[in-house]
Amino acid sequence: MSYIVKVIVGLIGTALLVIFVGELSHSISTGFAGFWGGFPFMVIVIIVCAMAIYDYWDECIRKK
Repeated sequence: MSYIVKVIVGLIGTALLVIFVGELSHSISTGFAGFWGGFPFMVIVIIVCAMAIYDYWDECIRKK
């Protein structure tokens, strides 16, 4: 795969993942569970999103 295609597809996939789980966390925290009920899930989502962004940078952006 060419560099440009890898960057664009990786960015789209990472953005969709971050938006989906971020909004899921927001929905849980503002809904039935409340802030403190959704807080553990929010922490997990932040860690997973950070790992996904790092993996995107490592696989698509960084020159090896």
